[in-house]
Amino acid sequence: MKVAVIGTGVFSLAITKVLNNNNLDVCMWAESNDTIKKVQEKEFQKKNFGKIVIDNNYKFTTNMEECIKNASIIFILVSVKYLENTLKEIKKYYKNNMYICVGSKGIDEKNNCFCHELVKKYIITKKIAVISGPSFAIDLINDEPIGFSIASKSKNTNAVIKNAMENNNVKLRETNDILGVEICGSIKNVIAIASGIISGLGYKESTQAFFITESIHDIKELLYAVKGNKKTINSFAGIGDLLLTCTSTKSRNYKFGTILATNDKEKIDKFLRENTVEGYHTIKSIHKLLRRKKIKMPIINLIYNIIEKNDNPNKLIDFLITKK
Repeated sequence: MKVAVIGTGVFSLAITKVLNNNNLDVCMWAESNDTIKKVQEKEFQKKNFGKIVIDNNYKFTTNMEECIKNASIIFILVSVKYLENTLKEIKKYYKNNMYICVGSKGIDEKNNCFCHELVKKYIITKKIAVISGPSFAIDLINDEPIGFSIASKSKNTNAVIKNAMENNNVKLRETNDILGVEICGSIKNVIAIASGIISGLGYKESTQAFFITESIHDIKELLYAVKGNKKTINSFAGIGDLLLTCTSTKSRNYKFGTILATNDKEKIDKFLRENTVEGYHTIKSIHKLLRRKKIKMPIINLIYNIIEKNDNPNKLIDFLITKK
């Protein structure tokens, strides 16, 4: 089976290793030859994975048609800010027999919609799924046991993608709650920034656990408000991903939060230049979405004001103590 992986970020490279381990024919698409050259450099691999992992099983191309041609599954793993332009290219070569699996996380700021909704804007198909779960690229690369939620309205789509990805180290649990999985996968990056702020302010694990628990209650209410499934918070995409990204220094969103707590603009700007911080972009979109749908979620307003309006980070602690 041929599989196309769109994107060459560290998570894309890790997913490709999983697919290669399953003896699938994988072709990766990159936007430029410079990008391909960069990910093949030993320094890049050692920095992100701790070892050299790219071998002859990794096939790269900058030609979208070549990448997608005859593929059974297309994994879309680009950053959400590049998703729309990427979909315009995919649309030119997409065939109706192809399955799509979206691993991009966040909300498209321009269209104010989730990733799977943007895919459906350009590609007419019911063969679409999203994956999300607690999974650092380095852990996938090193064959650590990992769990994902996979969500599709099509049981067959779930089954096909699950069969392609699962092995002795990777497990997928199926659901039909696409919106719920996307919400959890997006908002956890925002919550991770706030958790990092709490740590950066000098508070300990008990306070972080306090904050994460309160956030879980709020996310459940958000899922209900947008007609998602409240139970999705209990999945790999929900609590699983929250626990990982909100407590680990390997999370870029968490690290960004610790730097925000210092209120050092130079350090903040430097970190944003050198790293992709999904939650930084998501907070603007999810804040706008909540206002448009008239959904009250005070924790999001608070994090938005800290990031966008330079509010005092200590307001997070005040919020925890005074919340009814």
